Amino acid sequence: MTSTIPVTDISNLSVENQFAQLPSDFYTVLRPTPLAAPYLVGASSKAADAIGLSADALNTDLFTEIFTGNQLISGSTPLAAVYSGHQFGVWAGQLGDGRAILLGDVAAQNTADSPNGRIEIQLKGAGMTPYSRMGDGRAVLRSSIREFLCSEAMAGLGIPTSRALSVTGSDHYVMRETPETAAVVTRLAPSFIRFGSFEHWYYNNAPEQLQALADFVLGNYYPALLEHDNPYQALLQEVTQRTAKLMAQWQAVGFMHGVMNTDNMSILGITLDYGPFGFMEAFNAGHICNHTDTQGRYSYRMQPKIGHWNCHALAQALLPLIGTVEDTQAALSAYQPAYQQAFDLLLHQKFGLQQLTEHREADGKLFDQFFDLMQQNGADFTHSFRHLSYINTAKSALDEKLRDGFIDRSALDLWLEQYRQRLQTERSDDPARQRAMQSVNPKYILRNYLAQIAIEKAQKKDFSEVAKLLQILENPFDEQAEHDDYAALPPDWARELEVSCSS
Repeated sequence: MTSTIPVTDISNLSVENQFAQLPSDFYTVLRPTPLAAPYLVGASSKAADAIGLSADALNTDLFTEIFTGNQLISGSTPLAAVYSGHQFGVWAGQLGDGRAILLGDVAAQNTADSPNGRIEIQLKGAGMTPYSRMGDGRAVLRSSIREFLCSEAMAGLGIPTSRALSVTGSDHYVMRETPETAAVVTRLAPSFIRFGSFEHWYYNNAPEQLQALADFVLGNYYPALLEHDNPYQALLQEVTQRTAKLMAQWQAVGFMHGVMNTDNMSILGITLDYGPFGFMEAFNAGHICNHTDTQGRYSYRMQPKIGHWNCHALAQALLPLIGTVEDTQAALSAYQPAYQQAFDLLLHQKFGLQQLTEHREADGKLFDQFFDLMQQNGADFTHSFRHLSYINTAKSALDEKLRDGFIDRSALDLWLEQYRQRLQTERSDDPARQRAMQSVNPKYILRNYLAQIAIEKAQKKDFSEVAKLLQILENPFDEQAEHDDYAALPPDWARELEVSCSS
């Protein structure tokens, strides 16, 4: 259902700010800090579609000025929100939008993109706010390009996520480990409210604000839950289930968030705040994508457990509204069944198998054996599943691409025998199954080395690689034979790449 028509002239974009309807202690109204001589690094026409902006609007000076923070959209009430959170499992106290400023919300082009038909526009890297603590309020080009590309890559994979409209850059320098140029990412989401938004009021013993926030979320994003006997319990259960399903989707594509703090967890169950993320390459269930995470709290294998832990932290904050520990625990109990059901379905899809009750236990073992083989052989996660999707029910030359990724080919061959027997039990039709598997097993992911190449070119004012990667990652399941090189395994130099929280 279309709610707006494309806007060629960005000055006609109609902006409100529903978040500003909350009491004033939820935020600070302030303008973004201008950046000198901004330039457009990249823009997503698909993200623009979500808010009714035409592709023509992206290539204007006004677009660059507005989405750098140098000019305001008409009707905008820019603000930075306060929240708190647990960081690496430790209560960190007050945090907030230290370098993000919410411009407001606009009508969603497609009502399916937002529960209330509105999409918020937020600038990340737009300058200091009262919540910046010791930070400078800026983002750097390196991390901004990574967030821009990964937001759109996740959307291409069909995983709930905030979107990235654009990246703008400037020759203004900021200090990290070394001096780097500043940039601003424009992010889109139905809401940027986090688990930590609720924790803030709970730990500050502010029951009125806690209820005001919960009522705002229910009324704007979960109105159907208002019909429940205990809407706050229903809210926790819904968010718990959404979070569990999101964790299953991350695991199924080998995505690792890197900083699953409660202030980075969305109350809508979408992927939020891309920092030191990574996609699994050589499979290792214990892989840590964030080298700041010295204890491996947010490793690949830990993500489902941490998702559950974070829901417990949200539950603690909502307990005064829910009323009893028993009702709170009942809502949380939805996590494990939701995760298992979602992950089991996703794995059956990835392996091209029907969910048959009589094969449930055997299928689980078959899946585990394949993951074990990938771990033992250091096989590439994405390659392994993509090449599995070409396999026929009968042994053929199509096996070789899959076999090439495994050192112990004889062990893989034994597994393939079992796999083919399972395919035969349901009389699998090769062409139909292969098409279905290729629609869920991507050929292209945002590998660190691909992002690094795009970043290094962009640092020299060559933005062509950013645009090319965006185009490829928007359609990750398509063959795109002309871009086969972008599906290649990482080169040796990529082993030295590290990502951390420092950006």
